[in-house]
Amino acid sequence: MSAPPTDSDATRYVSTILTLYLGLPETPLRSSAQDRRCARELYDRSVPLPVIESAFLLASLRRLLRPVDVPPLSPIRSLAYFQPVIAELLSNPAPKNYLDYLRFKLHRIASGKNIGNGPPPADVQKTTFSDDR
Repeated sequence: MSAPPTDSDATRYVSTILTLYLGLPETPLRSSAQDRRCARELYDRSVPLPVIESAFLLASLRRLLRPVDVPPLSPIRSLAYFQPVIAELLSNPAPKNYLDYLRFKLHRIASGKNIGNGPPPADVQKTTFSDDR
């Protein structure tokens, strides 16, 4: 029998989600109170971290791999943006090793090595005026 979750478990979970979220292309530089509430709700619903990370990466890849002839999307402003993809992956679980594939794919795009799916997006990295990120 496992021990009941603690506040430190919740804090660690929320922190992990926010770190993953803020590390994505086209997301804010800082989390908001709404983002923290959303992450806590995911914890309260016991959504597995690999599902959340897969949803983050899948949604980001879908955005980045849009055809070049369509208007660009506005930046992601909230963690709530990923809720539909999280729900999609909860109802249709991804195959084994899918998370590794998504990580590899996003890394390839970010490094400009997107072979096989057309040119990489012009800018998938966040830009800031300081290097403290």
